[in-house]
Amino acid sequence: MEDHNSASWSQVRDAFREIWGYDDFRSPQGEIVQTLLQGKDALIVLPTGGGKSICFQLPALLQSGLTLVVSPLVALMENQVQELRDRHLNAALLHGEVPTKQRKATLNALENNQLRLLYLSPETLLSPPVWQRLLDPKLAINGIILDEAHCLVQWGDTFRPAYRRLGAVRPALLKSKPAGSKLAIAAFTATADPIAQKTIQSVLKLHKPSQFLLSPYRSNLSLQIQIAWTPRGRRQRMLQFIQSQDFQSGLVYVRTRQDAEELATWLGQQGCKTSPYHAGLSGEERRNIESNWIGDSLQFVVCTCAFGMGVNKPNVRWVLHYQTPALLSEYIQEMGRAGRDGKPAMALSLISECTGWLDPQDEHQRQFVATQQQTLYRRAQNLVKKLPNQGNINQVIEQYPDGAIALSLLHSMGQLQWQDPFHYRITRSGSSSGLSGAHPTQQMKQFLLTRECRWQFLLQAFGFGQEALGMRCGHCDNCLGKRFLGFI
Repeated sequence: MEDHNSASWSQVRDAFREIWGYDDFRSPQGEIVQTLLQGKDALIVLPTGGGKSICFQLPALLQSGLTLVVSPLVALMENQVQELRDRHLNAALLHGEVPTKQRKATLNALENNQLRLLYLSPETLLSPPVWQRLLDPKLAINGIILDEAHCLVQWGDTFRPAYRRLGAVRPALLKSKPAGSKLAIAAFTATADPIAQKTIQSVLKLHKPSQFLLSPYRSNLSLQIQIAWTPRGRRQRMLQFIQSQDFQSGLVYVRTRQDAEELATWLGQQGCKTSPYHAGLSGEERRNIESNWIGDSLQFVVCTCAFGMGVNKPNVRWVLHYQTPALLSEYIQEMGRAGRDGKPAMALSLISECTGWLDPQDEHQRQFVATQQQTLYRRAQNLVKKLPNQGNINQVIEQYPDGAIALSLLHSMGQLQWQDPFHYRITRSGSSSGLSGAHPTQQMKQFLLTRECRWQFLLQAFGFGQEALGMRCGHCDNCLGKRFLGFI
């Protein structure tokens, strides 16, 4: 393929048509592709189903050199790479489950400059075998894509601290490359409120990024919240809803692997064609379930948040949250999997009544998440006092199992700088508020209990206040006056 310096826009569109079969880009896909071909940093917030992956895959394939795609989930990487390979395109992936033979072949291809797209997690990117090869002066790297960039905000402080080191990757790589080399960074996500956008830009050290921020509003998607008064009632309400969908395709989201297994078994006993899906399954098991669901052998999947990112199925008519997510950004991601074809779809969430007296599981979930978070913060706070003011993260981790989390929390408060992805310096400047255990779950609770238009609430929360002014979508439960109907 042509290098982007010589490729005309008509050649770009021809390549798009040849590879993906579409006549033309949807706005703002073309503008994003142009931005990345020009080597500019970018922050892209496109609703679920907005065609984000094409926006970075096409520029990568049109250029010589390598584009790194940093991705949070094995299933997401596997789906995107398999789709590219099905089109005979040059892409590979690296993660902990890749067989040894395939891993060696990919590392050899990397060494020999034979890849255009390499998908990997933040942890794999910073692993010694990969990092040393990326530093090779002869390896041309065009850019870094952070896919599902909201994960940096949701997980970076505690669950996946490697995210907090990504801002040091570009300068470290450029030091090893020939003078004048450039390396652009683009962050893609479906959900980032204004605070999350600032965090992403700050952590990644984006240089005057071009911004493409699209509203998450979907006029075909009806949002419904219903109370189930008891645990038994919650199951019955779920079953009644599924049976009312006339075998149309959907998803049931739960919070834990155990819930996925137990509910899928129970629903199977009620005659439903379903399967549990969670991160504890093997890669082969996950792919089989995805294939069966996409091919409509399974009407729906009972899944944790491990399912959905990168799985392309336009005709999902409904998404049911058996338990609501902790964060509003997770909710938008998950309910947005319904109705990608533009036809009417519904997102239903089941909740306990406000006191939780008859069905306390929602409150228990919230308390469990908050307690876990507070425990991590307390352990990190105690550890911070013992850490050397500067050092190597790998040595810190060897001595202190929670060392990476403590360093990421210091970084999030502006009290630590990464000199490169492995060496830090504690500054003690920045926030003086200390390591608080606050967890941003309150916004989700407000959304569930609001009496205003649900889409208006979401648009305001995600920085689209002007669009939300005086809004009544006309198709959520509050606008329709059906708030909490169908109690059980």
